[in-house]
Amino acid sequence: MPIQVVQNIKEAIASLNPQEIERHTERPLRLFLYAHTEKAYRQMEDFLAPPDLSPAKRADLRHRIHRASEGFSPASRNDLEIYFEDSPPDELTPTKDLFAFRPDDPRHLVSSVLKQRPDMAIPLAMHILPFREEVSRRVVKKVARQNALFALATAVPDILPFISLPWAVTEFTSDTAVLTANQVRMAFLLAAASDRDFGYREQRGEIASIVMGAFGWRALARELVGKIPLGGGLIPKAAIAYAGTRVVGLSLERFYRTGAAYTREEKRSAYEEALERGRSVAASLLDGLRRKRLSDS
Repeated sequence: MPIQVVQNIKEAIASLNPQEIERHTERPLRLFLYAHTEKAYRQMEDFLAPPDLSPAKRADLRHRIHRASEGFSPASRNDLEIYFEDSPPDELTPTKDLFAFRPDDPRHLVSSVLKQRPDMAIPLAMHILPFREEVSRRVVKKVARQNALFALATAVPDILPFISLPWAVTEFTSDTAVLTANQVRMAFLLAAASDRDFGYREQRGEIASIVMGAFGWRALARELVGKIPLGGGLIPKAAIAYAGTRVVGLSLERFYRTGAAYTREEKRSAYEEALERGRSVAASLLDGLRRKRLSDS
């Protein structure tokens, strides 16, 4: 790897600020449950706090999940209210912080909360286990798309003013540096969502692996691109950026969930699949950027 690119990667990673994520995770989180029967309360509690949780985690949730029947009531913007579907509380009016629990489809609660309160995604994933998998999936999807979008923007400079990335990238001359740093940022988010320690020191092993793999993905892509027709023009570059980021994210998610990351063969298989998906994502992003440019011109 050229020395200048390595230096660029170091500078780009150093520009990240895990303290911003830490401040976000420290937001207080409380859930208030409404039901008319003990059985309904238990159904909601068993979903939000599964019986196999550790004693320490269960003790933490006792301060976060409250029954309205016990006299608790929300007091802050970070408090979410959940009612058993067949027994909405008469005294409450629908708001963006009031959600229904469907006993026949409990995971609907996860999607509806994240749709209305994406700002609470990481705290929810940290503390409420049923949210963790979906939040991690969304983090990987979002960052992979961001990297595909950046790959397109650097290939077509006049597109750049029409996109927004989460942190300044124009000062870095290497595309690889920006894409790699965004993957490190994804690692911070995934660790936080998994209730793991995160930051430069805490994740030095993961960061080293991401940096070492920065050029390996491109080499693998060159080998696979003949097997997976990507089309011409800008699509291959963006598809490769998407695929590499997606596989890094999926491997990290499994590592934080089970303690075992992807093997070399699993990465290869996942990369082939992600490269195909990346082609479709890149084509869709490029079409959207072109239409936006035309509409704004």
